[in-house]
Amino acid sequence: MRIINLGPDPSLVYRPNTEECKDKEDYRNFESGSLIDRVFNTYKLMHTNQTLDFVKQKHSEWSGCGHAQMGMMEAVMSLDQLVDESDPDVDFPNSFHAFQTAEGIRQKHPDNDWFQLVGLIHDIGKIMALSGEPQWAVVGDTFPVGCKFQNSIVFRDNTFQDNPDDKNAAYNTEYGIYAPNCGLDNVLMSWGHDEYLYRVMKFNNCSIPEEGLYMIRFHSFYPWHSHGDYMHLCNEKDLRMLPWVREFNQFDLYTKTADLPDVEKLKPYYQSLIDKYCPGVLKW
Repeated sequence: MRIINLGPDPSLVYRPNTEECKDKEDYRNFESGSLIDRVFNTYKLMHTNQTLDFVKQKHSEWSGCGHAQMGMMEAVMSLDQLVDESDPDVDFPNSFHAFQTAEGIRQKHPDNDWFQLVGLIHDIGKIMALSGEPQWAVVGDTFPVGCKFQNSIVFRDNTFQDNPDDKNAAYNTEYGIYAPNCGLDNVLMSWGHDEYLYRVMKFNNCSIPEEGLYMIRFHSFYPWHSHGDYMHLCNEKDLRMLPWVREFNQFDLYTKTADLPDVEKLKPYYQSLIDKYCPGVLKW
């Protein structure tokens, strides 16, 4: 994990080349680029260590929300200290991406304030990395454990060789430990910031609607929402929620630009949304 200790305007250090304008097909390039070695190494560690037993252990450690107490905006701003080492598109602190995503949603969905708030907070689960979790257990694309690792997973062909579950006959079949159409709520995903924030929201009785909770919980599940895999595990509710996750994804991905927001100017508006849907001091 990279911890950054910057002055009052970290964008002056991490501001990308403002002359660059990426086409959509240039996002999520896992084959080349200046960050590819860092990205590959993160996924290699993830795909080696994210086993069914590991995921169960992390649920036990984090789902009780006994690690910290803080408000949502404080958690957002703590991401100033984090650069996501699995992301091939950005090399600036994650807090800027939070406001970029939220503002993108606000422009297209001005009447869905809960949707805007989801854009702001969707990556806050990454604060686990600030408490000592390695980034491979926090960031990156997610995938089910306890069943076959599908080919649409990033670096599928060359990063799972040392994962014991890949060779376990109880886990490496199409359904593995799951029943057909059991529903994603009954599927254990690789441990990361999506599931952790979902657990925090439920634990603290936050009032974001179910569509928003699905966005939080499954926005990194690219093999599902972008490649159509694991549909055999989905139930009717998952399929109803899938268009909402896909709608969110375009803002999560395509707002990563050189246009870094004026965070201080935006804070009061988003604090009002926090006060509405997840107020006060939360348990993490």
